[in-house]
Amino acid sequence: MTGPAEALPDRGWSYEVKARTSAPPESVWALISQADSWKEWSFLTRSWLLREGSPERDGIGALRRFAVGPFGSQEEVVEFDPPFHLAYVAHRGLPVRSYRADILLIPDGTGTVVVWTGSLEPLRPGTGWAALVYTRAFIRVFARQLVRHADRQAKGPH
Repeated sequence: MTGPAEALPDRGWSYEVKARTSAPPESVWALISQADSWKEWSFLTRSWLLREGSPERDGIGALRRFAVGPFGSQEEVVEFDPPFHLAYVAHRGLPVRSYRADILLIPDGTGTVVVWTGSLEPLRPGTGWAALVYTRAFIRVFARQLVRHADRQAKGPH
């Protein structure tokens, strides 16, 4: 479910997390592209838009807030290509100077491979590895929860 983590001189620290679901890309897209839905499938207790994007509500320029209790992040959507690519940059809430993540949904038979990549620049020199471990751990949990929820939806009611 995960790929390599490494320090890249031009992009700082980066990771790749992969997961597969039996759900088609359109179903997975509905879960990741709408900020309000994240609290339905992940450990987040609150998720909402602070600012709408354009031309779609959750599209480019949308400012999203994801939180557990009082703690959370603020992220801006920078790529919105339904149903295959969503990218965002963090503005607040992560222990890094800069962070960008890309979520790619790749059709795989009747299902989807989710490829979640991220790159970050640590706040302080020498802390890149710690920031990477922290950030990648959260993304691994999100990826597991995303595919578990998408798989349940794909199977339908029992």
